[in-house]
Amino acid sequence: MSALLSPPRVVLLAVHLATKSNINSLTALASQHSKVLHKELLLRILLTCLPETLPSSEYVLLVERIESGYPESDHEPQEVDWSSVADITDEEATKKVRKLKLLRLAWKDAPEEALDDPITLFLIHRAYRVDEEAGLLTQLPDLIAPFLDHAPCIRTWMMSVLLPLLRRNHSYYPDQPIAHTLSAFEHLDDRTAVSLLLSQTGAREEDLASVGRDLRGLIGPWLYNETRWKRQEDEGEDAESGHEVGHLLCPGWEQVLEWLITQASWSWKIAVKAVEQWDGPGDVDWGEYGTMWLHDEQQGYMERRYARAVLAAAYLIPESSVEALSGVNSIIAKVTNLLDQDPCPTLQVASSLLPPFGESDQGHMVCAKNATYMRNDLLEESNPLTAPSEITARLLHTLTLSAFILTKAGVPCSVRRAGELAFLQDEREQKAEAVRFIHSFSNKGPKSDDKYWIRARNELLWLRDWGAEESSGSTHTRPQGVFGQLKREFLEIECLKAFMSNSRYSLARSIYEDSPEKPLEDKVLQDTVIASAMHAYDNATNPNRGRGGLLKCDDIIHAFPKTVGEASPEAKRIEALLSATHALGEYRLVLKQGEPFTPVILRIHSDPIFIIGEVLEQNPKSYTRIQDFLRIGTNIVDAALTVKNNSALTPEQASEQRLLAEKRITAMCIDAALAEDDFETAYSYVVNRLAGVSHSAPKQGSVANAPPTSVDEYSWKAALQAGKYRRTAQTLRPTHIGTASGNLDIRHLEQRIDCLSTAIRIAPPATLPEILNVFRKCEEELNAAVIAEETQESAWDDRGDMQAMPGAFSKTVPAGVVKSGGGPTKPARHGEEAPMSLFDLSRASMARAQRNFTALSSLQQSKSEDTHGDAGAQQRVRKRDALREAAVGTLASGVGWLIGAQPVDRNTQRD
Repeated sequence: MSALLSPPRVVLLAVHLATKSNINSLTALASQHSKVLHKELLLRILLTCLPETLPSSEYVLLVERIESGYPESDHEPQEVDWSSVADITDEEATKKVRKLKLLRLAWKDAPEEALDDPITLFLIHRAYRVDEEAGLLTQLPDLIAPFLDHAPCIRTWMMSVLLPLLRRNHSYYPDQPIAHTLSAFEHLDDRTAVSLLLSQTGAREEDLASVGRDLRGLIGPWLYNETRWKRQEDEGEDAESGHEVGHLLCPGWEQVLEWLITQASWSWKIAVKAVEQWDGPGDVDWGEYGTMWLHDEQQGYMERRYARAVLAAAYLIPESSVEALSGVNSIIAKVTNLLDQDPCPTLQVASSLLPPFGESDQGHMVCAKNATYMRNDLLEESNPLTAPSEITARLLHTLTLSAFILTKAGVPCSVRRAGELAFLQDEREQKAEAVRFIHSFSNKGPKSDDKYWIRARNELLWLRDWGAEESSGSTHTRPQGVFGQLKREFLEIECLKAFMSNSRYSLARSIYEDSPEKPLEDKVLQDTVIASAMHAYDNATNPNRGRGGLLKCDDIIHAFPKTVGEASPEAKRIEALLSATHALGEYRLVLKQGEPFTPVILRIHSDPIFIIGEVLEQNPKSYTRIQDFLRIGTNIVDAALTVKNNSALTPEQASEQRLLAEKRITAMCIDAALAEDDFETAYSYVVNRLAGVSHSAPKQGSVANAPPTSVDEYSWKAALQAGKYRRTAQTLRPTHIGTASGNLDIRHLEQRIDCLSTAIRIAPPATLPEILNVFRKCEEELNAAVIAEETQESAWDDRGDMQAMPGAFSKTVPAGVVKSGGGPTKPARHGEEAPMSLFDLSRASMARAQRNFTALSSLQQSKSEDTHGDAGAQQRVRKRDALREAAVGTLASGVGWLIGAQPVDRNTQRD
């Protein structure tokens, strides 16, 4: 019956069978009526009527038979059920066929090479409809794969459009699909397509292992489409892109490279993994769908651009960590592999080898103008730093190694930062980084491993010139390393300081003192050693020279015997400083705001002798250790702490400063003793240590009567203070009296007069009135005390004489005889004037003072002798005469010259 059907009824039956998805009957009908259901018509019926939800596997055989021209089936012809069109007349069938709205195979923007190929048009159009209407993208490989060899257009479309979207949405990231249909995805611009395909690549830490997979399976196939290529024809575009006119260009590939360097800036791990896991344009995952190839020109272009992008990514990685720099090194290894160069060593190996990179290797690339290329135009053909070549790869490796050495030592540095240091050669920036580097490896390194310190020094020097020897006699060349602007002497000095601060004395001595090629001149070495010693001293917290910073200071000075010998002035000064500091450390000493004493305070104090006064004040009875303090004072002077800038003293200056320090410290001890009511000790210091001092007065006839360099303003004041001291209940009693008066008050007044006499002798002339005033008052008190004592003793004697005792003398005392001090009676001297005190003398006429100073030499006393006199009273009178004699002598020498008196020969007067 089916053989008798009219063509319109056949068409209607075919539409019916397609709508019902009756593929077997439709296949049979097509075979029986191939002339009516020709290829294009049948394909249009399938495209229009076949449900999009029908699995591709169920009708792909029909499409294959259509492609082959309906070959005879091996099976018996199948009967077709034509009942659906049995009741329709031919006229009605014709009308219905005319009303059918069958889709055309071609669509808008269909590829030109497929317009004459119904199979290709059907397959692609059918794929669009299945995706759009049913969203069954996963069904499409079954439809397309059997026809990959049908036409290049089919394979290209399958690989560059269907496969990337299918993998992206269903194989790789089904939870984060792209919200675009197959047709919309195919027509996306390059930037958007790359962004969507790689939007989830490396987004999570666990996805980093799949970065290469995404590039290989998504980007690789997507690029294999001739529509992504063009030739650079416009000169304006050439000016912007940097490519030559007529050069082959793949904008899609350029977008991939942009993505790569962007990841280097923001997510460097993704960029590193991309380079490590992906070999570039030739590394494509085609799955089970065969292989495609690029033209040689296309392949060469993509490989060159990929190598440039990889170099650019290395410069853009911002992180300064060992991990990031190791990633950069893996990028360099990929570049060297792409360029067929020798393998790139790891940074650990390279840091031990420190390979040289000299001027001849650089090709004059290390210059300030190239610094901008590390930030801008990295993919441009005009960028010299990212041009794939052996020189650029070696330069990048050298910069990476420099950053690695700094970072490993604790000074984080990125590749770009290392490049800026090398290219710009900013001395201030380089110096800051060098100091940080030295400080870091000095603080973090093992203290006892000499190999570590030797390696650190080698790295420091390599960073200066990258292992290239400086050209001898050349004035226009300079080291090109990241520390190239710094003098080697500076780096050696800083390295030596690091050695000494970490107690590597033997190593430092072997390199800087014993080595035949001395890195430093002798004077520079000496200055550095001394500076390091003082640095250790200044940072010490304990004043004990056997511990901490003071011990280190001592060790440093003795570590270089050829440079700083024990007999050298510098060593002597430091030894004196250490001795003074150690001695002060034995006492309690707290300075302002409760701050404990530290060694540096002594060295920077504007008046270091003042600190001894603080010690005396804070340590009771410490004034009794005057010898210790005098030694401290001498050491302070010998350490040159009493002069500005601690400059060296001449022998004359040193002697003068020692004497002044001795007198000042003695005065401090006197004041401290008085403050603790130990007058006896203060008196002892005055008469035994200050009595021989004389105030330096201008010499007659000297040039401009210049005063001495250092004036003792301390001794006379201390003696005066001792002379002013009055006994109280808290005053310590003397331990022994000797031949002095048994009356403690008289004894104390006599001692005060001794102190005041010393003060008069050593004080400046301008201060004498003040001292004399005190002296007068003290003398008056002494006279009163002596008279009181004599009166009391006379009363005792009188009571003894009045008693009736066997052999007693007469009770009557002859008239005109007075008793004095319990001694023999002496006739009164009515014609002799009363004694004159020193205060009266100071107000007497100048002429009288000149005429007879000896009038003050003794007190009026009786000339009569008594064999039963009091020997103690006679001794006290002689003592007072001696005191008065001393005071008068002082007045003659200290005051007499002020009033024009001439010295008097006392022996002549006495005669």
